[in-house]
Amino acid sequence: MHDRPEGGYATIVSITTRTINARPERVFAVLADGWTYSDWVVGTTHIRDVDAAWPKQGSQLHHKAGPWPVSLHDTSTVIAVTPESSLTLRAGLWPLGEAEVRITLEPLGPERTRVVMREEFKAGPLLGLRNKINDVVLHRRNMEALRRLADLAERRNS
Repeated sequence: MHDRPEGGYATIVSITTRTINARPERVFAVLADGWTYSDWVVGTTHIRDVDAAWPKQGSQLHHKAGPWPVSLHDTSTVIAVTPESSLTLRAGLWPLGEAEVRITLEPLGPERTRVVMREEFKAGPLLGLRNKINDVVLHRRNMEALRRLADLAERRNS
């Protein structure tokens, strides 16, 4: 999906939705455990460190993405958080750029949650890759990420 800001240039925005068979607090518990990000964020191969305050606003997790020997080290920073409801991150992958990722959790009854992941490139060379192929790749990546998040949340102990 493309959003058009006032300047008229399209930005790449991927909006991916999945229903997870777990309460919002169980899904958020996975999001609040920074050490699990390499288990569900596609492309993240290793979590190097997680700030003790994670997921408070301003806290960071330090990750590695991509295969050796071309793996990249960067950080993701919490921009905003509402426990059991939403988490917004600035995800870095320099020199490729950075994205803003907003994950919202909507309760759907006693044991189900609609998860919406919105990802938008904000800086770097990835901003120049505005085409349908990249939209499809980003959407497929996020579909798989939400499938993995669902696996973790649905198996997590209450």
